[in-house]
Amino acid sequence: TETVQTAEPGVLVRIPCNSTTPASVRWTKDGHDVRPETADGRLAVLQNGSLEIRRMGRDDEGIYLCSSTLPDSDFRARVQLRMASGPKDLSTLVFPVISLSNGTLVANRGAFIHFRCSASSEPSQRLTWTFSRAPSNNTLISTSQTSLEYWIKSIQPGDQGVYTCGAINTVSNQTVNKSSELLVYYLPPTHPDCMWIPTPDLSFIQLNCSWPGMYPTPKLSWGQKDDVQETNNLSVMLNSSLVQNEKIMEKKFTCTAQHALLPARDVRSCSIILKAPYPVGKPMAVALEGSNVTLSCTEVTSVPTANTTWRKGLLQALITPGSKYILSGNTAVFLLTITNTSKDDEDVYFCRSENQFGVVELQVQLSVKSSSSAYVGGVIGVFISFLIVGSAIIIARVLYSRRHQICLGNVKLRHLTSGDERGDVLSLVESDDEHFFQDTVPQLRTEANGRRTTLVEVHRIPSSRILTFYRSGANLGAGCF
Repeated sequence: TETVQTAEPGVLVRIPCNSTTPASVRWTKDGHDVRPETADGRLAVLQNGSLEIRRMGRDDEGIYLCSSTLPDSDFRARVQLRMASGPKDLSTLVFPVISLSNGTLVANRGAFIHFRCSASSEPSQRLTWTFSRAPSNNTLISTSQTSLEYWIKSIQPGDQGVYTCGAINTVSNQTVNKSSELLVYYLPPTHPDCMWIPTPDLSFIQLNCSWPGMYPTPKLSWGQKDDVQETNNLSVMLNSSLVQNEKIMEKKFTCTAQHALLPARDVRSCSIILKAPYPVGKPMAVALEGSNVTLSCTEVTSVPTANTTWRKGLLQALITPGSKYILSGNTAVFLLTITNTSKDDEDVYFCRSENQFGVVELQVQLSVKSSSSAYVGGVIGVFISFLIVGSAIIIARVLYSRRHQICLGNVKLRHLTSGDERGDVLSLVESDDEHFFQDTVPQLRTEANGRRTTLVEVHRIPSSRILTFYRSGANLGAGCF
């Protein structure tokens, strides 16, 4: 049989023969006898028949044949000796990346990443890039050249893993590997998400800050910069008494996020504003005895959501639903329906809202009226209406009956004040002419009804309007239209 034995240049090589005595061993190389005495001490046959070659060189390569003849047996061994070196000087380069203190490489998602590997071997070699997370065959690319390049145009989180460059000497099968762990960092464009979490105990407020969808894990903090935790989800429990002692209606809490890909001045944060409840509604309600009445209360401002209940009386007895009281509504509107109301239901009712900020109440006063009082009120209302209408009619008739004694337009009567009787009478006859006359006219003194009067007639041509003034015992005052 023939075996292959390799050796690096300059090393000591021993080719076995498995003989018991060197005197019975014959060594040949490529069909020629090997004579140790002529090799300047580089060749020697050992006691077990092995051939020793010192300072292996290129000329020592060949096919060696060992022949051993013994009285009871013969032995032959065929060995092919080849000189091989390497792989050596294996180097890798991955760029553009950031190298962490532990040697791990970091690339940003979407970057164009180059992988380069080189080594030297004698007489030949094979270079290979492998990936630890490859779905089937780990080999990405290989070559028999002295260098090998591989690239990823847009690296993604799925490309994160261990990349290994392997160099193998194709003669000696000597293998050298060099690995690099590559991490892919990525950061979403969003900000952290802040929210409150309901708790059965109103003495505590639970706040939660989450920021998923990135690598590596971010660092989150609620308010205090020294209380930073490396997590995607950070919850804190606050004592509500601290908020209540501040006696404020709302308070803002902020969660700040840090990440390896964020510049120092790029702040990512979210805030949540906690607010005290503030129920609103009509403060008064009226119901007829025996009817149903619904009291309404609206609460939309509280954060966290307030616990809203209806209570009755100054002692604020909790109202429970039943045949008498019906509770309805949604998360914002709270309705209390009182069925078959009576005088016993006439009281003050409270819409009570409570959250971690405190308690706020809406007071509603309910008045219950009997049916008879409603009818009396209706009758009184009708009577007052008729009274107002009747009075208006009477006043209108009186004004209409004395319309000829009313000064119309620009008519002005000037009365004497020296004991004259106020007996002026104005008679007006309609005319289409609007022209004014201011000419003086003669005065005719006459006796009318036993009283001395002055008659003045003013005629307008072609108008048919005639103004007649009767004046007792005095001159006519100036008149105009």
